[in-house]
Amino acid sequence: MNMVILDGHALNPGDLNWEPLRAFGALTIYDRTPAEWVVERARGAEILFTNKTVLGDDVLAALPGLRYVGLFSTGTNAVDLHAARRRGVTVTNVPAYSTPSVTQMVFAHLLDFAMHAREHSDGVRAGRWAASRDFCYWEHPLTELAGRTMGIVGFGQIGQSVARVAAAFGMRVLVFTRTPARHAAAGDSRAAVEFVSLDELLTSSDVVTLHVPLTDETAGIISRESLRKMKPTAYLINTGRGGLVVEADLAAALEAGQLAGAGVDVLSSEPPSPDNPLLHARNITITPHIAWATAAARARLLNVVVDNLRAFLEGKPVNVVS
Repeated sequence: MNMVILDGHALNPGDLNWEPLRAFGALTIYDRTPAEWVVERARGAEILFTNKTVLGDDVLAALPGLRYVGLFSTGTNAVDLHAARRRGVTVTNVPAYSTPSVTQMVFAHLLDFAMHAREHSDGVRAGRWAASRDFCYWEHPLTELAGRTMGIVGFGQIGQSVARVAAAFGMRVLVFTRTPARHAAAGDSRAAVEFVSLDELLTSSDVVTLHVPLTDETAGIISRESLRKMKPTAYLINTGRGGLVVEADLAAALEAGQLAGAGVDVLSSEPPSPDNPLLHARNITITPHIAWATAAARARLLNVVVDNLRAFLEGKPVNVVS
C-alpha cells in the first residue's frame, strides 16, 4: 500500500515518530508541497495525508486510485468534501486533540492584556524599577479577572473548556450557541454558564472569545456592526479561524479605540500578506497559529491519525467527514 504525506513538517518538525504510520505500508513524506506539485507527488497513492495542502476537485479527479485522505487537523477546509464523497474517497479528521492547548492560548492572550507581564519585565530590565522611588510601579492598567464577564461564541469542547477555566478565575460566563437547549440538557460544561443571544453577549462581555467553525454562516461574524456593540473596554480573542473576523473592521475599531485590544492566533490568510491591516493595528497581539502546536497536542493528533487509518483499513472507519 502506497501512502504519501504532503505537508508533514508542521505536525512533525522532527520531535515525533512516523514509524506507527510506516507500519501500514510504504510511506513517502514531504515537509511541504506547493500546489503545482500535489498531483505529481500524490499520483499512485492509495492513502494521502494533508494538513493545509489543498485537495480540490481537480486534484482528486487526477488521482483515480485514491481511497483515503487523512487530515492532520480538525478543520476540513483543505479537502473538497463533496468531490471526495462523489469519488468514493473516505476523509477523516482529528477532533478535539488540541482542546487543552487552545484553552491555554486563550488565557495567554487574556492574561497578557490583564497583567502586561512581559512589558513590565522589559521595563525592569531597562532599569525603571531600580530608578523608582517606590517599592513597586506599573505602567499599564492591571485587571483582575474575577467578576468580569467572559463571552464565549460557540460551545464545543474548546468552548466548554474555556468556560471551566473562566469560572475558575471567578468570571461570569455567557455563551452563544445555536443549540443552547441541547447543551444545557446534556450538562456539557461543569461551569455555570448563561446561554444568551449573540447581541447580549457582545454588549455585556468584557472578553469575547471565538470557538465556532468557519462556515458560510459564521464567516465575518465579527464585523463593523458587531464590534460597535462591544464595550470600548472589552477584548476580542480569536483562536478559531481568521475568517470569523472582518480584519479591516477589527483594525479600524482598534485604531478608533472602540476596543481595548485583541489577541488573535489565526488570520484569514496564513502566512499573512504584508498589507494585512491587523499587522499594523494598535493594541493587538498576534501569534502565528500555534495554539494547536504544543508537543503534547501534536502527539495526540498523530496517535489519532494512526487510529483513524487502522479503523479505515479494518472496514470500521471513524471520524469520517466525507
